[in-house]
Amino acid sequence: MDQMAALKFRSVDLQSPRNNQEHHTQEMGLKRLVVRRGQSFLLQLHFSRPFHFGTDYLTFVAETGPAPTELLGTRATFSLTQARQGNVWSASDFTTDTNSLFVSLFTPSNAVIGPYTLKIEISQGQGHSVTHPLGTFILLFNPWNAEDDVYLPSEILLQEYIMMDYGFVYKGHERFITSWPWNYGQFEEDIIDICFEILNKSLYFLENPSKDYSQRNDPVYVCRVVSAMINSNDDNGVLQGNWGEDYSRGVSPLEWNGSVAILRQWLARGRQPVKYGQCWVFAAVMCTVMRCLGVPTRVVSNFRSAHNMDRNLTVDTYYDQNAEMLPTQKRDKIWNFHVWNECWMIRKDLPPGYNGWQVLDPTPQQTSSGIFCCGPASVKAIREGEVHLPYDTPFVYAEVNADEVIWLLRDGQAQEILDHNIHSIGKEISTKMVGSAKRQNITSSYKYPEGSPEERSVFMKASQKMLGPGRASSPFLDLLGSRGSQDQPAQLQLHLARTPEWGQDLLLKLHALRVPDRVHPRGPIRLVVHFCAQALLHQGGTREPLWRQTVHLNLDFGEEIQWPLLLPYDNYRNKLTDEKLIRVSGIAKVEDMGRSMLVLKDISLEPPNLSIEVSKRAEVGKALRVHITLTNTLMTALSNCMMVLEGSGLIDGQISKNIGTLVAGHTIHIQLDLYPIKTGPRQLQVLISSNEIKEIKGYKDIFVAAARVSSAPPRPAPPRTLPTTPLPSLPEPSTLPTAPLFIS
Repeated sequence: MDQMAALKFRSVDLQSPRNNQEHHTQEMGLKRLVVRRGQSFLLQLHFSRPFHFGTDYLTFVAETGPAPTELLGTRATFSLTQARQGNVWSASDFTTDTNSLFVSLFTPSNAVIGPYTLKIEISQGQGHSVTHPLGTFILLFNPWNAEDDVYLPSEILLQEYIMMDYGFVYKGHERFITSWPWNYGQFEEDIIDICFEILNKSLYFLENPSKDYSQRNDPVYVCRVVSAMINSNDDNGVLQGNWGEDYSRGVSPLEWNGSVAILRQWLARGRQPVKYGQCWVFAAVMCTVMRCLGVPTRVVSNFRSAHNMDRNLTVDTYYDQNAEMLPTQKRDKIWNFHVWNECWMIRKDLPPGYNGWQVLDPTPQQTSSGIFCCGPASVKAIREGEVHLPYDTPFVYAEVNADEVIWLLRDGQAQEILDHNIHSIGKEISTKMVGSAKRQNITSSYKYPEGSPEERSVFMKASQKMLGPGRASSPFLDLLGSRGSQDQPAQLQLHLARTPEWGQDLLLKLHALRVPDRVHPRGPIRLVVHFCAQALLHQGGTREPLWRQTVHLNLDFGEEIQWPLLLPYDNYRNKLTDEKLIRVSGIAKVEDMGRSMLVLKDISLEPPNLSIEVSKRAEVGKALRVHITLTNTLMTALSNCMMVLEGSGLIDGQISKNIGTLVAGHTIHIQLDLYPIKTGPRQLQVLISSNEIKEIKGYKDIFVAAARVSSAPPRPAPPRTLPTTPLPSLPEPSTLPTAPLFIS
């Protein structure tokens, strides 16, 4: 009698904890099902009676996107079978237990990623079928699966480029590289929903939603869409760029600690762009999104990065006779550093040999197919000068390979080449080392050693392709063999006489050595050297001069002179950008010869050091005392100091506190309790910003153990954001009463 009764659906268990663990998505939570394509997951179905294969028929329907269809790959219909067949949607390998059916569902390795609805149709023979909703699940790329286009065959690399939710962005200057801790937070509970909302706000989706969804099986397409959506130049993207110095309508790019706050703000404020970002913020947020979606991703910094808009592989810089670096109307620039992403994938759209790391750049620099995005450009193609391969390979090639030509201007006209430097662009290309807090130099992935025959050969090949055969005899190519300063009567160098500190006078030394040249092989020479110091901007320009000095030197053959130069603090106080970089330039003119020489020195002023210590073993749900110490080593007070703490798995969101004014020469001690949320390796990021210095950053790596069994209930975690009541100025160290957060 029971066997003849209709099979009725009662309930379903999506087995989310088990499936998520097996699909490496447990960090996103265990309450809802998040799986990766090309890998089976288990369901438990409960019926009114035992299931009988052969007389009871089950058909599953999975759908994603608007108006899903099987033709577009956004709808799949598949019946229960005894064994899985091929790389297709399937339900198989089932077992029964009284009125329960355990069934394995398989998604193909090229399935469209995104949120899915799952339904089941029940029928007996040719009879009427009944449909029941089973729930929803999210499908992601699967870099653990050898059939997926993002497959990365190394568990160590997968832990770094998918599972690691914190890291470093490298900033500053090629000789003063600083590591900037960043909270990616790709597994915070709501981030995955925000990532798909970003895709749903793209111009591609708005133009043709069904077509857009159908292409979300292709990591090349998805990466390109995300690259466009992180900036907001032609859509309601996540971040609005600002390379000026007025951030009063938003947050300075230097004051972000991580991606989570940015993504949540974008969603909470009606998908309006968050103010403000610059290259490292754009790239770090894109890293969060791509790792969340399942594409192995890292953040890469290129020091002295060319912005070569006219595609001629040279960037011109201009100085006047007084050594002042001059502004130019040209869009070509050399940025102190630029930050982009690399995503790992197969490039089926390219010839063989160009799989692996691909450059994606979400910073809005130029349009690609009419939209502000960049990439993916194969790193291997960049190294080999194959600039004809998509996407945007010529632009990225120039960023790391362009030549710099430095001109001396007289009366507004370029009169003399001071230097033609073939080695100055694309320096110290860096990313975080796998499994380490150290920096890894990956310059050799992008180009052959500077000046090597291979590097020059690739450069000539790329230049011919970019300039075209009709311009093979251009003045640019004629310059390639030149060395503007090879035959000079003296060698000039600028050195720092002591470590530069913000708030202190800067002491430099000019080293001048007389060497033979064709005009005066051994005789003495007289030099007039004009020096100029200017604040160096991130995008390669400078502010007006803040210091000048002129030096007269007599040099006999073989003689070496060391001439001291003093740049007083009062000259640069309140005249630098937030990044605290100074360029000191010198133009030396040889009397009676009419020839000029250039000497340069860039100086980075380090902010005060931030110390972070934790008192004991970190454990989920148990108070962890954190000690933060900052000494103001400057000659001036730091006013309106704001502290922001962030760290996925340690803090839900952010903790912020106004800590008042820190007087010159004094120390502030801050203690607070955290209540870790997740086990495993975590990183606490601390930012203290002030009116004078925007970026005093520190971090502490913390390993969180599972909670030990205890009869006492755990203390609840503090609220996401603490009140920001200003504290009084702190003229000297003192101790306040013990509290969840106290300052001394």
